[in-house]
Amino acid sequence: MTDLTMAAPNVTPLRRQNVIAVASGKGGVGKTFFSITLAHALSRLGKKTLLFDGDLGLANVDIQLGLMPKRDLGQVIDGLVNLSGATTRFQEGGFDIIAGRSGSGTLANLPAQRLGHLRTELADMARVYDHVVIDLGAGVDRNVRTFSGPAGVTLVVTTDEPTSITDAYAFLKLSYQTNPMADLRVVVNMAQTRGDGMKTYESLLAACRRFLNKSPQLAGVVRRDLKVRDSIKAQMPLLLRSPTSDAAHDVEAIAQRIVQGQ
Repeated sequence: MTDLTMAAPNVTPLRRQNVIAVASGKGGVGKTFFSITLAHALSRLGKKTLLFDGDLGLANVDIQLGLMPKRDLGQVIDGLVNLSGATTRFQEGGFDIIAGRSGSGTLANLPAQRLGHLRTELADMARVYDHVVIDLGAGVDRNVRTFSGPAGVTLVVTTDEPTSITDAYAFLKLSYQTNPMADLRVVVNMAQTRGDGMKTYESLLAACRRFLNKSPQLAGVVRRDLKVRDSIKAQMPLLLRSPTSDAAHDVEAIAQRIVQGQ
């Protein structure tokens, strides 16, 4: 695992409270689904929202939304457009996206200086939005560290699987080492019940308190819901396909707390 304390060179931290990074210690925890649904929920609350696909090389926000953007991060890297020029409006959801380019090793291996420039552009773009949601890649590699930089809040998504909890703890540990004052919050996804989700959070919280002397707060619990799988297969956001589902209500509750500054 990459040491998060080794900051990318030529990158100046520039944080904005309205930027929300969505991270995970490992893949397969529903991070992209959550990012999309959170951005959609914030938009439904009347907030001007941008969803940025920061999972360089494994981008799939546009795929889950059933979109074929004319512009993406690849064209930004090629110098054809600036970052704001790569914005695509997802009309049905009422929010903007900046898509990645799935499977592109060119994006995943960008020089640190170019990554830093993109991060600065993103932080500047955040000035014209109420909220910017960044769907980070899994883990704690250089790209994750760079694009989590502008975030005022980082939501760490985990499930009840032991490996997921362990990797979420590792992410929290390394993040606190880099910035002891970081606003890190836990989202327990795919919980059988809210009570089960609370148990997962309490297990992670106990480890953080014992070994890190930190107490990341709970952002929320998202219950396991077959409607999520159906919406992903249909390439349609959950809040459009199944707006009354349990998972939809749970993500909306998290968005509401964010808007209320809780």
